Amino acid sequence: MTTAPEVGHPTVWLDIDGAVGILRLDRPPLNVLDRAAQSALRAAAERAATDERVRAVVVYGGPTAFSAGGDIKEMAAMSHAEMVGHAAVLQGAFDAVAAIPKPVVAAINGPALGGGCELALTADARICGTEARLGLPEVLLGVIPGAGGTQRLPRLIGPAKAKELIFSGRQVGAAEALEMGLVDYVVPTDLVLDSAVQWAQRFETGPALALHAAKTAIDGGLATDLAAGLAIERSVFAGLFGTQDRSTGMRGFVTDGPGRARFSGR
Repeated sequence: MTTAPEVGHPTVWLDIDGAVGILRLDRPPLNVLDRAAQSALRAAAERAATDERVRAVVVYGGPTAFSAGGDIKEMAAMSHAEMVGHAAVLQGAFDAVAAIPKPVVAAINGPALGGGCELALTADARICGTEARLGLPEVLLGVIPGAGGTQRLPRLIGPAKAKELIFSGRQVGAAEALEMGLVDYVVPTDLVLDSAVQWAQRFETGPALALHAAKTAIDGGLATDLAAGLAIERSVFAGLFGTQDRSTGMRGFVTDGPGRARFSGR
């Protein structure tokens, strides 16, 4: 599948193919994310979040590499004061992907290391090829993950497994990543993008507001205790009763049976 970039930067852009937005990293050979690419990533993610044509998003690094992470040469030249100022910018780029109020899937080929793995963690699901490698090797450089890895990885696979990966800095292959829950599906390398697009296409005509609400409730609940999470759920659940999607969905169920409604996203 080839489409012309609709918005973006020479290293990161958003392609829109039907109702699927493909957030593409294009800084060969390894899609290293320097400061310019981080800014472009945030801009593309914010565009995907607000573009009404986009109902789901695929994050894709290409057929040979997802991303090898941050630009080590660039970071090695930064002082403590510079990184104190930049750390929020770094996290902000990844947070923008996590905050996309639509289903997001990472399509992973080759290495997804350091910041690349952290970027994959911002997605709602991860599909990887059989030759993919994932890991957070920052401790081997004398630092720790700084774009969400110490927070998102434990929430995904549990603190013990997350600590083992972060403390050791080791990389895992596709089979082990699937076993520990780091990725959700493993497919042949040449089918990664198509599989991710097919995953995203399931939401083309779905209830956009309900999907947004579900993502808000789940992600918001994970960041707090059970009582506060239930309050979030209660609020967004009740809020949907003022939407056209709720009216359409329930009316369609009553008159036509489940799965027949056509949603507007309003």
